[in-house]
Amino acid sequence: MSNLAFRSHIRCAIADEQLQAALDANAQRRATGRAAAFASLPDWPDRRKRAHAERAEVMEHLQELLAAFAKQANKHGMRVHRAADAAQALRLVFEIAGASQRHATPASGTPQLLFAKSKSMVSEEIELNAALESSGHRVVETDLGEYIVQLRGEKPAHIITPAVHLQRRQVGELFSEKLGLAYTDDIPTLTAAARRVLREVFLTADVGISGVNFGVADTGGICIVTNEGNGRMVTTLPRVHIALMGMERLVPTLEDLGLMLSLLPRSATGQKLSVYTQLIHSPRREGEVDGAVERHVIIVDNGRSRMWDSVLREALYCIRCGACLNACPVFREIGGHAYVGSDGEPAPYPGPIGSVVSPGLEGLPQFGHLAQASSLCGACKDACPVDIDLPSLLTKVRAGAPDASPADRGIGLSAATRIAIQAFTLIAGSPSLFRFMQGLAALGARALAPGSDWMRLPAFTGWGQSRDLRRPAARPFRDRWKAGTMVVGEAEHGNRQTTAADRGNGEALEERGKKEEGGNAAVERIAGELEALGAEVQRVQSQDLHARLASFLQGRAIDSVLAWEQIRGLDPARLGEAGIRMVQRPDPSLKAGITGCTCAVAETGTLVLTSSAGQPLSASLLPEVHIAIVHKSQIVHFLEEALRLPQVRQAAATVLITGPSRTADIEMTLTIGVHGPKELVVYIVD
Repeated sequence: MSNLAFRSHIRCAIADEQLQAALDANAQRRATGRAAAFASLPDWPDRRKRAHAERAEVMEHLQELLAAFAKQANKHGMRVHRAADAAQALRLVFEIAGASQRHATPASGTPQLLFAKSKSMVSEEIELNAALESSGHRVVETDLGEYIVQLRGEKPAHIITPAVHLQRRQVGELFSEKLGLAYTDDIPTLTAAARRVLREVFLTADVGISGVNFGVADTGGICIVTNEGNGRMVTTLPRVHIALMGMERLVPTLEDLGLMLSLLPRSATGQKLSVYTQLIHSPRREGEVDGAVERHVIIVDNGRSRMWDSVLREALYCIRCGACLNACPVFREIGGHAYVGSDGEPAPYPGPIGSVVSPGLEGLPQFGHLAQASSLCGACKDACPVDIDLPSLLTKVRAGAPDASPADRGIGLSAATRIAIQAFTLIAGSPSLFRFMQGLAALGARALAPGSDWMRLPAFTGWGQSRDLRRPAARPFRDRWKAGTMVVGEAEHGNRQTTAADRGNGEALEERGKKEEGGNAAVERIAGELEALGAEVQRVQSQDLHARLASFLQGRAIDSVLAWEQIRGLDPARLGEAGIRMVQRPDPSLKAGITGCTCAVAETGTLVLTSSAGQPLSASLLPEVHIAIVHKSQIVHFLEEALRLPQVRQAAATVLITGPSRTADIEMTLTIGVHGPKELVVYIVD
């Protein structure tokens, strides 16, 4: 089994100064953002433990939960399909698209469909784009980072930030070449160019394809988490929506979903909650004017059952936040594209988790050597929001789990290295032999590096190419211990008892928060959160709402808005008197949309909108400006309270909106306004 391609990619990555600068910037900003986000969640260690236990419980009852999810989803009108492998998943996509085809067939007789895709790692895993394109269809990635790498003919370099390896100059050159844009490296200009091109894709696509962050077993709903708005576009505008879901991506209840949502965005992007969190329970219902008419969920196995039944089961706990990639010292040096199989093809999943999942799904012969690209320092485990023991899993892959023959033990190592490890195993198994060899090594080290505490191994060892090795001690630890020269100070290690205050108590904090945030405190908090997210907050008395709203719209020269039919406290006739027309049918030419809300969450600055007849969710998606009317009595303190509302459980679709749309896919530079609204204006009515 050869890993020469892997070694070659590593050397190229380390020598690429531009890549090194991009990776360093990503790691620094991700670490800073993650630390700040978790600082706002004092009980996060407890939540992490609960999340690990919940993921373990899901794996224990996986087939029961899958059956419950499928039953509920089918009951609500979504069509659930099971795919044993990539080939079957691809066949299902083609069958669904073929049955729903609406485009004219060209003279060649080959059907031409336009697929608009939001980010989906499962689609990368099954190589969906290549299959669709080879059949004459057009498929467009709509996440900005994914769109950039698609134009370059590359695979994503990171689970969360697909174009992490690129700098703005490269993106500017790419857009100049592919889109005919005059060269610029101004990131807002580049983002606006992608918005213009992709808006036409959203409006004309035949099929929308998305991934699934979580499936909820007891409601049959799917949860999709995005920041740019493209995930909402592909699930709202095309007539047909296909969601690809790994079979492990389940939570039992909406309450469990709330726990995961408190951890996922903080770990992935350093946010308390992503801009758009969608809960989809069914296709468009009678009287609704937007939302897919057909919704299909393809539950993909593709090796997961084999992993479930192996020592690598814990890798299925992963919620795809990408935090382990950002923390890993190896990934931070080589990037995602260096993780290649024995045939030189990129692994579907890079980094520490990818070094377990990729060989687990596709086999050790192709990707087993990736597990050698780890220092086993434990940074990945520390960063994981569900406490996956990645170092342990990596050592299991190295040992040849789950399907290697004895000849494949120590997968990815050279023959010489395997012999050396076998020799070390023999020596370490005998105390007397180990002691003798330790003394021999110390003598050899003094000869190789006299007068120095460090020594350089020969370059052929691999280690010696870039690192020095600490010289073995002249006197082994055991000898010094017996001689009484080793002193362990209690003060250094400490015997301080951990108090309840140190540990924090999640339940007590939550109860205290509820008491402290009574009255106007919740209003103050949600206003502060919204403004921190870049939203504009207007606090008004009910009798002043119409005048203030009309003044705002007139100041923008807006005389027509896409709006809900009924918004609490808002009279369309009074706006009409001011020359403002309220439109209920989706119209992409309108510059502003006005919605009410089901509730708002003070903790995260989130607006919760549910779909129904007369409440088009596109009013909060298509226009450049989204205006939301929130009444003080609609504000709840915590996300869990919002998820318990009957409207959220029963609506065809719910969206949780946390600020205007945004991206940081180019050089980790925050840019407001991608595919969703560029402005969020919230009127809080007392």
